Amino acid sequence: MMMIYFYMFFMFPVLILSNCWYLIQNFIMIMILMLMFLMISNFNVYISYFFSLDNFSYGLIILTLLIICLMFLASNFINNSLKMNYFVFIVLFLCLVLIFIFSVMNMFLLYIFFELSLVPLLILIFGWGYQPERLISGLYMFFYTLLASLPFLIIIIYLYENFNTMIFIFIDCSFLSFFFNFCLIFAFLVKLPMFFVHFWLPKAHVQAPISGSMILAGVMLKIGGYGLIRFMFVNELNFLMYSFIWYSLSIFGSVLISILCLIQGDMKCLIAYSSVVHMSMCLMGFLTMSKSGLLGGYLMMIGHGLCSSGLFCLANISYERLLSRSFFLNKGMINYMPSMSFFWFMFCCFNMGCPPSLNFLSEIMIMWSMIGFWSFSYFYIFFISFIGACFSFFLFSYSQHGIYFNNYSYNLGTVREFFLMYIHLMPLFFILFFLLSFFD
Repeated sequence: MMMIYFYMFFMFPVLILSNCWYLIQNFIMIMILMLMFLMISNFNVYISYFFSLDNFSYGLIILTLLIICLMFLASNFINNSLKMNYFVFIVLFLCLVLIFIFSVMNMFLLYIFFELSLVPLLILIFGWGYQPERLISGLYMFFYTLLASLPFLIIIIYLYENFNTMIFIFIDCSFLSFFFNFCLIFAFLVKLPMFFVHFWLPKAHVQAPISGSMILAGVMLKIGGYGLIRFMFVNELNFLMYSFIWYSLSIFGSVLISILCLIQGDMKCLIAYSSVVHMSMCLMGFLTMSKSGLLGGYLMMIGHGLCSSGLFCLANISYERLLSRSFFLNKGMINYMPSMSFFWFMFCCFNMGCPPSLNFLSEIMIMWSMIGFWSFSYFYIFFISFIGACFSFFLFSYSQHGIYFNNYSYNLGTVREFFLMYIHLMPLFFILFFLLSFFD
């Protein structure tokens, strides 16, 4: 693990170069290849009391590095600006903090890096956001996460007083208390986000630049799911007793948010609300505490990170040409960018869970675990799946068909944009085929 950290630390001196934009991207791609080909056969060796690289953190670290690399590719307009080095520094610092979050085994360090990840994201929103409302949106996100994580800090102190350690694998408590369960996981429920505490997400997405939306949808929301996985094994009895409360809120909220997606007029708002629906399904998979639910929720985190980030990139490509995210102006794109419409079609299909995507496999596993947890869940699953397909079809049909609003100058997609969408799309195919090869 120290190899990864030293690699990241020694990338920061490269910022003194006048044009380090493409050099940093190449370094991150080399790091992805190092993780994939040097550690995939023996990554279980990299488990210690302080840092670890296990089955859960391995895929999320690679997802983080891939999204960070694609952030540079999507934010090409910053390349020649005066604040280019500041942007690269903020993104590298955020990448380092996220790697620490997914690899520490100490609860207190997890809390510190959990809070520290807000700072570079706030700087991205404040510094490179589009509208003056970004100040309110950033503070909204900051205080939501900060206030929700204070009970979590109290629980960490309480566990240390009782077990004299903060290492995950040394703590196995059996407290039966709803207050304990609430304080332990509420910070992660806000980060997912769960229904009722999701109001900060659409505000942050709408005001964030494309890089902020990509890292927020691709990685930051996955911190909540990762924290639930880690702390699920700290107090399993408490989760078994009280998971039905959060399960009920999530399954009811998924239906309501799916309906809410159908009345959106902003493309980024619709994609943000669809993220709430998918992460609620991910949460329901975890709360069933079954093997299929845990694996399905984990695969949905990986698949949603790539699919949602790709949809935000497509929305930004339209925004750069029409200077609007409204459905009333983004029409008839299939007549002017037919090749990009292919990516719109694929990502909208994958967003509704069509095969052969990773999202399809994860949704099947989650639905299987939900019916096992509560047999009447199939009634809600029908509405979630149907309305989820409706709002994905709504996004594609309204943006690609109709009469084109040609009020601004227009140019077709560039090689950089097609390459960006291709890199988002391919892992959704290959990861599924890689997993299915184990069942031959």
